[in-house]
Amino acid sequence: MGQVTVAVSLKTYFSNAEATAWFTLIAERVRKVPAVIDESVRVVVIPTYLQIPSALRAFRGIPVLIGAQDVSAEPPGAFTGEVSADELAEVGVGVAEVGHAERRRLFSETDALIAAKATAALRHRITPLVCVGEAADLGARAAALLNVQQMAANLEGVPPGAVIIAYEPVWAIGADRPAQDEHISTVTRALRAELNAHRDREGSVVIYGGSAGPGLLTRLGDAVDGVFLGRFAHDPDAFTSVLDEAAAIAHRD
Repeated sequence: MGQVTVAVSLKTYFSNAEATAWFTLIAERVRKVPAVIDESVRVVVIPTYLQIPSALRAFRGIPVLIGAQDVSAEPPGAFTGEVSADELAEVGVGVAEVGHAERRRLFSETDALIAAKATAALRHRITPLVCVGEAADLGARAAALLNVQQMAANLEGVPPGAVIIAYEPVWAIGADRPAQDEHISTVTRALRAELNAHRDREGSVVIYGGSAGPGLLTRLGDAVDGVFLGRFAHDPDAFTSVLDEAAAIAHRD
């Protein structure tokens, strides 16, 4: 299968002290996972802006990418409250999450704005993690078509470079279980096929989020390149179990 990506967003659930404690525990765990050290499993940790320095310190010397939960579409300047891609790159951030369903719903973010944010990230060698997903359960085929269209709009005008596409059906976020395996596979395969049709997106991957948990990677097989975890990963033991699963898949002959 090649490299498997395991990403986690902490949203704003943790205080600064709680996040620092979590980083310390997770750093101890990932040091003991050979597949993380040899980078056959790529780990991405996305804390709040204020928690980024603590995360960078905790994971220093370990191949774990630290991400930001958003990025400004604008260059440094008179944009009060924004955090520019320039500054994120300066401190060592490697991934920027853009287009999460909550940003779209709560802050009315448009496809054009998401594309602008992805552009800002790539121009500073930050990998955009672009979230796509349908609001209601439309069925697999309709969802595949909608998400391919959404991804195309979110990448319109974005410069060449690898991206991470996180398929997160909105109706499955925070639910008791993820979407059905067949549904996920139909959508993620369609997204990957579209990405593969564009040579300027070489190295891009498709991961699944939306109540992802243990066993999902194994069931989906090569239909996905990884998972995007939420509150499940707040438990270090649970997070480690998914890393072990990813390692087994990455090293499968």
